[in-house]
Amino acid sequence: MTATQQRNPASGGGETRTINLIQAVTEALHEELERDERVVLFGEDVGARGGVFMATAGLQATFGKHRVFDTPLSEASIVGAAVGMAVRGLRPVAEIQFADYMGPGFDQIISQAAKIRYRSGGQFTAPMVIRTPSGGGVKGGHHHSQSPEAYYTHTPGLKVVMPSTPYDAKGLLKAAIRGEDPVIYFEPKRLYRASKGEVPVHDFTVKLGEAAIRREGSDLSLIGYGGVMPDLEKAADALGAEGVSVEVIDLRSLVPWDKDRVLTSVQKTGRAVLVSEAPRIGNFMGEVAYTIQEQAFDYLTAPVGQVAGFDTPYPYVQDKVYLPGPNRIVRACVQALNY
Repeated sequence: MTATQQRNPASGGGETRTINLIQAVTEALHEELERDERVVLFGEDVGARGGVFMATAGLQATFGKHRVFDTPLSEASIVGAAVGMAVRGLRPVAEIQFADYMGPGFDQIISQAAKIRYRSGGQFTAPMVIRTPSGGGVKGGHHHSQSPEAYYTHTPGLKVVMPSTPYDAKGLLKAAIRGEDPVIYFEPKRLYRASKGEVPVHDFTVKLGEAAIRREGSDLSLIGYGGVMPDLEKAADALGAEGVSVEVIDLRSLVPWDKDRVLTSVQKTGRAVLVSEAPRIGNFMGEVAYTIQEQAFDYLTAPVGQVAGFDTPYPYVQDKVYLPGPNRIVRACVQALNY
C-alpha cells in the first residue's frame, strides 16, 4: 500500500476494493442517481456513449433518458439549464466535456449560479454540480489541457473541488451533489486511470474544505492538489532519500480551503513549496502563499516557493516541459532548504 493510500481515512472496518479515479466518479454518480430521484445528469455525449472519458458509461441504460441525457453542443445552455433545474428543486449534475470549454457558460456560472442565493435574499438556491475534466498530461494541446480553476475560486458563491485519489473523487462528488451550493468539480484527466486506491463499499462522503496530509514531515511543507499530487510524492521520495523529511498536503478543496491545516504544517516545518499546473500569474496558490506569509510569517525560515505552469498557452507535445514535474519541484524545495 502506498503512502497516499495509507493516509486515506479508515473504512470503519467495512469492505473495500481497489478502483481507479474514473471508476470512483462513475460509482458516485450511480449511487447518487439511485439515492435521490432529484439528481439528473446531462451534457455532451454523456448518455448512450457514456462521455468522452466514459465517466457516465451505463448510467442512461440504468436510469433512463429522463435522468441521464445528451445535450446540444452549447455550454451556455447546459449551465443555464442546470441553474433553472436547481432553482426549481432538482439536483443537476452537468458535465462540460473539457474545462477548456467552460467559456461559453461563464456568464451563467458567475452571474447566475454563484449569485442566485444573494440576489434573491436566500429565497432561491442553486444546488448543482458542474463536472469537468481538467489539466494536462495527455498531449491534448491548448484546447484540451488547461487548468482554469482560478477563474472560479475568484467568484464568491461557488465552491471549487479537485481530487487526486479515487477515495476523494467519490467522497467529494457525493458531498457536492448533496450540498446546497453550486460546485465546480474539476477532474484531473491524467489521473483518471493512473490513480488507483482503496475505496469503501459502504456509503461515505468527504467534507469539502478539509485538506489531506498524504505524509507527515518536519523539514518542509509540500502543498498541491489535483494532477500534480503524484509528482509531489515522487519529489518527497527523492528528498527523503537524502534525509529530508517532507510533509505532503493535498488541498483537495480550493473553495473553501483548509487554512488551518496548511498553517499548522508550515508553523511546524518553517518552509513551504506550493505546486499546481495552472499558469503562474493569478494562480490560486498565490492566495495560499499570501495567507502563509500573512499569518505564519514569524515561523518561516525561507520565502514561500511556488512551482506552476508557464504563462503561455498549453503546448501540444511539450507536456513534460510545461508541467511542474518532480525535478522542478525538488529544485524549488532545495532552494527553500538552502536559503
